Amino acid sequence: MDKEIEAFHLPRWKELPNIDLYIDQLVSLLEQYLSGYIKNDNEKEDKIITKTMINNYVKHGVLKPPVNKKYNREHMASLFVIFTLKQVYSMNDIKKLISLAIATSSAEQAYNRFCSELEKAIRLTFAKKNYKKDSDLSHEQYILRNVVQSFANKLYVQRIYLKK
Repeated sequence: MDKEIEAFHLPRWKELPNIDLYIDQLVSLLEQYLSGYIKNDNEKEDKIITKTMINNYVKHGVLKPPVNKKYNREHMASLFVIFTLKQVYSMNDIKKLISLAIATSSAEQAYNRFCSELEKAIRLTFAKKNYKKDSDLSHEQYILRNVVQSFANKLYVQRIYLKK
């Protein structure tokens, strides 16, 4: 497993800035954590995350509108999830998955669970290991596990086989 994959970490809720950010600051934060792991659909575009993308997520109701042009922790967490999942799911699917996650727990709990499961899925996938059988998972936990596994599988194929 390469060092970059071993070091993969999404900031937990408490690690996100506790001050609201303007969109340029938000783009920088997202790029800092995600630039090595996600790809832009438009290969002609240099940036993997743009202000236009974020504005479109707000416009389409995937992300709540900012307050006074500032984005809070919930926005930040949602965008980490959105940019990760858009690698394998449609915006409508992502919207449904986020709704499911926050219907069963707080935004903070749902986001932290997503981060932990994603990191675990990536490490297991790159180590060529599977999850241990766990029959005690709730329906929502099982869905989350499969969602993050789909991202981990795509990342593995891109890096190992396609060399992207």
